[in-house]
Amino acid sequence: MVFLVCLWNNTYLCQQCFANRTSMNTHKIYMDEVSIGIVGLGRRGQAAVERFAQMEGARVVALCDNDAEHLEEGMRLAVGRGKPVCYSGDDGYQRLCQDPQVDLVYICTDWQSHVPIALAAMNAGRHVAIEVPAATTLSEIHQLVTTSERTQRHCMMLENCCYDFFEMATLAMSRAGLFGELVHVEGGYAHPIGEKWTPWRLDINRRQRGDVYPTHGIGPLCQLLDLHRSDRMKTLVAMDTAAFTGPAVYEKFMGQAAPDFQNGDQTTTLIRTERGRTLLLEHNVMTPRPYSRLYQIVGTEGYAQKYPEPLLYFSAEKRHELGFDLPDGEPLPPQQRDQLLRQFMPDYVEPLLPLARRLDPRGGLSYLMDWRLIDCLRHGLPLDMDVYDLAEWCCVSELSRRSIENGSMPVDVPDFYGCAR
Repeated sequence: MVFLVCLWNNTYLCQQCFANRTSMNTHKIYMDEVSIGIVGLGRRGQAAVERFAQMEGARVVALCDNDAEHLEEGMRLAVGRGKPVCYSGDDGYQRLCQDPQVDLVYICTDWQSHVPIALAAMNAGRHVAIEVPAATTLSEIHQLVTTSERTQRHCMMLENCCYDFFEMATLAMSRAGLFGELVHVEGGYAHPIGEKWTPWRLDINRRQRGDVYPTHGIGPLCQLLDLHRSDRMKTLVAMDTAAFTGPAVYEKFMGQAAPDFQNGDQTTTLIRTERGRTLLLEHNVMTPRPYSRLYQIVGTEGYAQKYPEPLLYFSAEKRHELGFDLPDGEPLPPQQRDQLLRQFMPDYVEPLLPLARRLDPRGGLSYLMDWRLIDCLRHGLPLDMDVYDLAEWCCVSELSRRSIENGSMPVDVPDFYGCAR
């Protein structure tokens, strides 16, 4: 079958799909400067304003929040790049989306409001970037996908874990064939939230089983497996523990009992792809343990892990090819490991690191993500993460719940980009 490349999202389409997408925007658009409207000025929104205020080619032109103090702080952080227009009220985000000077709507609100804001933005002709998770149900996901296709606007999820250094370097190593054929990958989100619970997030955990926060773990894995490009997720199975800890956490923060608390302390999801590869995903934000996103790569020629310590291991043939003289069973020593990781780091990373680390306490991930988004928009490049990535990474929430509620039965994963849609 012949495949054609769509410049809008860098995805490969079979000829039938390409013929059915006559409205697909295949020309490149260049911007000297990307004008940004930020909706939601809590901790994450304010951090985004500060990052964009010191980024070439980006300018925050509009802010929206119903809290006057949040708006004031956003205005302060945007100082030096012009005075943003401020919006508030129940229709504030809609008026921001209609603002003709806004190119990109950057959404940092609570999970439940992500989709209505994104739909309003795309319908107004704006590109969209949405904090994780962008959507929590299949219905919401399909609305985002179909609206992005119809309006020809980018709809990207702000998954900053794809821009961690180990993940970026090992992704490049995998694409260069260092791990051989990928067989199995693992990821997750495991650490207690502690004192950072918000009422709306606790309520979601009280009402819903399944992996309600999958994208930090699964995003980098899906990039490794090149999903919806050369492979796709096909079948999912999930299982959870009882809610041993959740009821006590809910009572502590909400001041009332929750005997019906649904989300288990640990949720485990296993996914098989069309090509017969597997993904293991874990979610645990309740029990005491060190922070981990697991992140393991199992290939026919090599292995990598990030937690609890970075490790690279290669077959004898691959070690010989790479020039490493090591006995069988030995991972690369730290010096050689770090040298190889640096070799495969994207070129744009090193010049940005000092500013990125100063503005982002998590090591610069969010700054690199934002910089890359703006750079792609300015130069007409495909985004690293498109609306179909968003769909695949977010669908785990509802599908894992469906599997668990039906005795951990396998469920089919929709082909969000398939010919049969």
